[in-house]
Amino acid sequence: MNVFLNGEMMPIGQARVSVLDRGFTFGDGVYEYIPVYSRRPFRLAEHISRLKASLAAVELADPHDDARWGEIIRKVIAANPWEDQGVYLQVTRGAAPREHAFPAGVKPTVFVSAGALSTPPREQIDKGVAAITHEDFRWLRCDIKSISLLASCMLKNLAVKHGCAEAILLRDGFLTEAAASNVMIVSGGTVLAPPKSHLVLPGITYDVVIELMEGSGVRHAVRPVTEAELRAADEIWLTSSSKEVLPVTTLDKQPVGRGDAAGRPGPLFRRVHALYQEYKATVMRSPAHV
Repeated sequence: MNVFLNGEMMPIGQARVSVLDRGFTFGDGVYEYIPVYSRRPFRLAEHISRLKASLAAVELADPHDDARWGEIIRKVIAANPWEDQGVYLQVTRGAAPREHAFPAGVKPTVFVSAGALSTPPREQIDKGVAAITHEDFRWLRCDIKSISLLASCMLKNLAVKHGCAEAILLRDGFLTEAAASNVMIVSGGTVLAPPKSHLVLPGITYDVVIELMEGSGVRHAVRPVTEAELRAADEIWLTSSSKEVLPVTTLDKQPVGRGDAAGRPGPLFRRVHALYQEYKATVMRSPAHV
């Protein structure tokens, strides 16, 4: 693996940062994850825009303009062997003495790496995955893509302990998202998506799915979703850069849906998943869509 660190490309084994880096001592930084198909970054402009929003929210000076970010990301893609990649980009406030207040005049640490992109296997698409529910005990600025992910790690690990793929989160009786995904449900033939807020990460894949439904006439609404609606849902979906669109067919050990369709991916999932794959293929063919 070849990575970019503070202006230089290098093998991962040569990459070093200070033990006083605030990303290490405080988790003081933000990140972005960009899927790459056939060496073309997916929705690059939107990912860079979200990175800049996170940087601004934590008062961390953006070290590069859009063009330079694009150049760095493409250099990392070109320097690694995979056709489909997941590019991880992290900016921390940099190295400084350990004081809680933001230091002045410190140069940010910029790190960009890549790995093989892992998307859901065919079996998960055909059969769905299991999830648990849990109280959302994360902080109140989930719209910031912060590297301080301990709460999300705890929740995802709890899901794994229960043999599940995700933990779907509830706060004050309403669905927020999952430990590492956005969540949508289907109720009575309508797809329901929780609105963006400080309690939900503004997902790029979430946006793509909304656009695809708008363009294809799939009935949907962006509004608060109650816990009761989640538990009574006909379908539940996870959306993220690596999961794309993935069905949850078991929730808290109970099959999702009812009747003969219970516990199986539903018809709206199959339709939207097909739309997403068609759109992705278009992106892979045409640089104009990147």
